[in-house]
Amino acid sequence: MDNPVGIISMQFIRPFTGRDLHYFAHAKALGFDFVELLVPEPEDDLSPADVRTAAADAGIGIVLAARVNPQRSIASEDPAARTGGIEYLKSCVDVAEAIGASIIGGPLYGEPMVFAGRPPMPRTDEDIAARAARTIEGLAGVAPLARAAGKVFAVEPLNRFETDILCTTRQAIEVVDAMDDPGLGIMLDTFHMNMEERSIPDAIRAAGPRIVHFQANENHRGHLGTGHLDWPAICRALAEVNYTGPVSLEPFRRADDRVALPIAHWRAPREDESEKLKAGLGVIRSALALAEVDQ
Repeated sequence: MDNPVGIISMQFIRPFTGRDLHYFAHAKALGFDFVELLVPEPEDDLSPADVRTAAADAGIGIVLAARVNPQRSIASEDPAARTGGIEYLKSCVDVAEAIGASIIGGPLYGEPMVFAGRPPMPRTDEDIAARAARTIEGLAGVAPLARAAGKVFAVEPLNRFETDILCTTRQAIEVVDAMDDPGLGIMLDTFHMNMEERSIPDAIRAAGPRIVHFQANENHRGHLGTGHLDWPAICRALAEVNYTGPVSLEPFRRADDRVALPIAHWRAPREDESEKLKAGLGVIRSALALAEVDQ
């Protein structure tokens, strides 16, 4: 399997600004095919034109990761927040066009980390059903825009501690099938799947052609090969559904387990992790190659 394999920009630094474009060449030197870049915010001082130029100069591709929040949530009961969510997703399509990216992935639908960052708001079953309906309505409004621009939104299920909307592959399939629009597909992340799926390979097989982006992450979000996930079995499932799209790594769990250190919070690397990144890249490339041989 010759899937392009990439690395998320926050592996190196966050926020990623115009001063950090040199990491594209660094990622390429490590052996990666693309960088998964958080959609630039106005305060990041990062122009799409500069991203496009730097990526072309480095010979590396770009996949975008959207960042929604309570102020731009298509699931919200607040009309202003829903409008903010729609306008944000529309702007992501414009940014993707300016950068030359075709995939915009992530939890597009609500307020991710709402549980990890603070106690959840009390919600009835009716409240949650209404949030789901608003999510589908919102995605139905932006998927055609992505399709018309030659882009695709990749909606990502998150674990139960980070969202109350889409936690499983089956739920994501239901939403994507309700759209029935090539402008919306599924992004799967094995970190979340490890918590929520009965079987990661079976979930991949169920999602099948709906998968447009795949994040290969260890159960503890450390470097690939240092956890307990069965990469040969996972990659065999990807081969079975003929998945040829991007595979990105997010190994930003740092090697630091001090007491009372909040693991859910992003932290900058404390060492040069280049060799660990190359080793993890070797793990996934080997598993992808083995999956092809097994077919």
